[in-house]
Amino acid sequence: MAPSSNRRSSSSRRAQYTTFIGYLVGGAGAIVGGALLIISIFNPGFMSTLRGIGTDAVAPASRLVADGKADSRGVVEAVSGYFAAGRKNAQMKREIERAKVRLVEAAAIEEENNRLKALLKLMDENPKPIAATRLIGSTSASTRRFATVGVGARDGVTVGMPVRSPLGLVGRVLEVSDSTARVMLITDSESVVPVRRAKDGVAGFAQGRGDGTVQIRLINLGINPLKRGDTFVTSGSGGLYKPNTPIAIVASVTSDGAIAHLISDPANNDYVIVEPMWAVQEPQQGESQPATGEAVAP
Repeated sequence: MAPSSNRRSSSSRRAQYTTFIGYLVGGAGAIVGGALLIISIFNPGFMSTLRGIGTDAVAPASRLVADGKADSRGVVEAVSGYFAAGRKNAQMKREIERAKVRLVEAAAIEEENNRLKALLKLMDENPKPIAATRLIGSTSASTRRFATVGVGARDGVTVGMPVRSPLGLVGRVLEVSDSTARVMLITDSESVVPVRRAKDGVAGFAQGRGDGTVQIRLINLGINPLKRGDTFVTSGSGGLYKPNTPIAIVASVTSDGAIAHLISDPANNDYVIVEPMWAVQEPQQGESQPATGEAVAP
């Protein structure tokens, strides 16, 4: 038997129920909204109470969410900081190394400036030097002791001129070329310099030993008056070296003199000056012998 055409299907009934419930909920919402509107007009404080209750109700959840955000942000920052720490440490190490290099360079420049200032002071206090220059080379393996300076004949340098540093005598010019000169150091075994003890004028000669020291030999033999720590300077005899230029300090006493260490070690001097040879003025007829000499160009 065929089904009746007026019979409604279950899907149609479900749609009708859904529509009815929707109308019912909408009407109830409108009634509640209208009631709340009327209450907010006549009693505004009632709504604030409700809002407070709602805020208090959701506060734990909001606090939990906020803490989670803060913790997650801290974790992200910690992770990113961990991965960035290596790069930052490497950068800081490079900066420290560059700072160390600059510090060493600054110290070297300061030391060089100090030596140059001492050299300028020496040039101001003494007769006008021939030239100021660097020691640009020296012997290292030979028993002979020579050095090379960066000035030569075109600068007015001639053979025999003394070479000194701010501390004392270094040597004398042995050979001259156009732009350089070879200096025989006072530590060379062929170097002999007339000297005297600074405190009382005991005369002698300082001869190089080829090992960085000099042998002090006294002119007057007998009881050796020298003591450790005695200072010797040039005597001016021979007319080559200016008097009173520091030479050496006695380190040990021998039977006929002493072994002395140089006051101005050539190995520790970068800058030197070439001085004119020192010659005692010959007195003219009717004049007395002067007590001091003057620097004259050869």
